[in-house]
Amino acid sequence: MKRVALALVVTLGIALPAAAQPAQFEVASIKPSPPEPPTPGTAGLRITQRQARFTFLSLKDYIGIAYGVRVYQIVAPDWIASTRFEIIATIPEGQAPDQLSAMMRALLEERFHMKTHRESRELPVYTLDVLPAFKLEPVTADAPGDAFTVTSTSGPGGAVVDLGQGASLVVGGNKIEAKKVDMTRLAATLERFMDRPVVNRTQRAERFNITIELMPEDFTAAMIRSAVAAGVSLPAQAMRLLDSASPNAIPDALKALGLSLESKRAPIEVVVIDSADKTPTEN
Repeated sequence: MKRVALALVVTLGIALPAAAQPAQFEVASIKPSPPEPPTPGTAGLRITQRQARFTFLSLKDYIGIAYGVRVYQIVAPDWIASTRFEIIATIPEGQAPDQLSAMMRALLEERFHMKTHRESRELPVYTLDVLPAFKLEPVTADAPGDAFTVTSTSGPGGAVVDLGQGASLVVGGNKIEAKKVDMTRLAATLERFMDRPVVNRTQRAERFNITIELMPEDFTAAMIRSAVAAGVSLPAQAMRLLDSASPNAIPDALKALGLSLESKRAPIEVVVIDSADKTPTEN
């Protein structure tokens, strides 16, 4: 379940707001991650007023943070999804939080010599909508703390992603449980278990507690899709397990809650990685 936890961390609303003007970290250290998540299986990010610490994230994850896009909006070589790095960076004193994406963007362009461009592509997507029989009741988020933290922990019982302000994601026991999440974050969660992006069209701004219960074979298929989306290479035997799963398992579970997932095509802005070094320059 460790890999499953990592597949979830950076796709649940971690993309930070774009900066209004150029900004850079004072100092930044980039090191290759170990083969496995650090003990006890915790990974993610923690941002305080003066420091940003990112643990066991792929280069593709960092690109998503830097350019404010989801992983499905990143067109890049396969190695970018599987190469992981640890980044510890000092934030300039008095720097506004909305500068963090620009700092990460400047760091990637400097250390990895990354060149990119944006374009629009029509892609197959699922749209998340509210049905007339919507059954979920809004809940209130906890008060924010003094740091922005998103972490994941995995173990025998499954994977837990702490999203801050009381929001969390628990994956295990054939269930996907999202607590105190808004619909944008729900869409970002769902797309990790589907075969295409999920676009939020609910027009609901509240937060909700949502539990998606699946049959064992459908839950296994969801975990496989999540691992593949995270860049994990799986054997053919594991991929064949997708054949026994229902393609409508998650849409059917959502329908019971008053939500729909419909298959459509839509223009999506993507960030194309034109070139990037596999090894960053010295710290």
